[in-house]
Amino acid sequence: MNKISVFGLGYVGLANAMLLSQNEQVMAYDIVDEKIDLLNNGVSPLEDKEIHEFLAREDLNLTFTKNFEEAVKFGDYLIVATPTDYNEDRNYFDTSTVENVIERALSIRKDAVFIIKSTVPVGYTDSIRKKFQTENIIFSPEFLREGRALYDNLYPSRIIVGECSDRGQKIANLFFENTMDKNSEVLLTHATEAEAIKLFSNTYLALRVAYFNELDTYAEARGLNAKQIIEGVGLDPRIGSHYNNPSFGYGGYCLPKDTKQLLANYDKVPNNIISAIVDANRTRKDFVADQILARNPKVVGIYRLTMKSNSDNFRYSSIQGIMKRLKAKGIEVIVYEPTLKDDAFYNSRVERDLDKFKQLSDVIVMNRMEDSLFDVEEKVYTRDIFKRD
Repeated sequence: MNKISVFGLGYVGLANAMLLSQNEQVMAYDIVDEKIDLLNNGVSPLEDKEIHEFLAREDLNLTFTKNFEEAVKFGDYLIVATPTDYNEDRNYFDTSTVENVIERALSIRKDAVFIIKSTVPVGYTDSIRKKFQTENIIFSPEFLREGRALYDNLYPSRIIVGECSDRGQKIANLFFENTMDKNSEVLLTHATEAEAIKLFSNTYLALRVAYFNELDTYAEARGLNAKQIIEGVGLDPRIGSHYNNPSFGYGGYCLPKDTKQLLANYDKVPNNIISAIVDANRTRKDFVADQILARNPKVVGIYRLTMKSNSDNFRYSSIQGIMKRLKAKGIEVIVYEPTLKDDAFYNSRVERDLDKFKQLSDVIVMNRMEDSLFDVEEKVYTRDIFKRD
């Protein structure tokens, strides 16, 4: 049985900690004490069905700690899953949280072996190995959806480890042996290629979202039935009917920042498509905002800030871009978001009474339709054609 330490308990870190704790000994650390307290009391800080279920199990070899040094000394492998936000000014991921964990851990244990699960720029692992003068840093990308992170770990599309070695195979086996799907593909690559796989994968998904959004823009602008067009296009087996539901743009924590990072990595490399994907997201939000403004509302209600259904995360959600565009035009905006504790969001009033929210709003904007608004459907603006994410 291996000993694994996990640093950072967002979706990625917590899902990996729980996955591995089925057959390995896992100790998980986070800098937020309140998060550790919740987890020690069997309460998930995240909205994820499988994580909730796993926390109720008594057969997992999983402990949570507030002691960084204890976590460092515990693990044969140290998984780093801290957030790497995209810095718009530097055109680069802010990898300071990753480096902080590695630097502090190496001051405690020179022999520490790190597995980076955080998303990083192409070429980062090689550079960080040189910086800290150690070969014990391996990149292994994750491909998880928020809200279904543990499920995607249990039934992975693929397992990729950025090291072509016996050690790389051992790490791949570590994850593979804890999955439920024993048909998952395992791929060993070089570190930089693994980093590229992560960014190109997410950028392709963003491309698909942008494509169907532009199809929807065309249909709405020309008064056509977007659903019929999308269904007809999707019947081509080379295209398929997955990931085709129009939205206000690709959002969430991963796609916006990963596409921008990949574009930054294209510096001095010819490209058209990658830059167009980034531009398309802005164009889509501009179009959606114009469609809402065409209704001449005095008050626009934003129903939920979350990125998608069954999610509690609204970092970089596309609806926020719509909200900011409307406010820039002088439109009064109110927000209905039950998870918010504050009375205002970006200087817009938060209305917690749903009935009052419906009454006050001339137009209600929602990225994904919910049953609770069917009684005021005539007020609703959404591009949720298929009633799914």
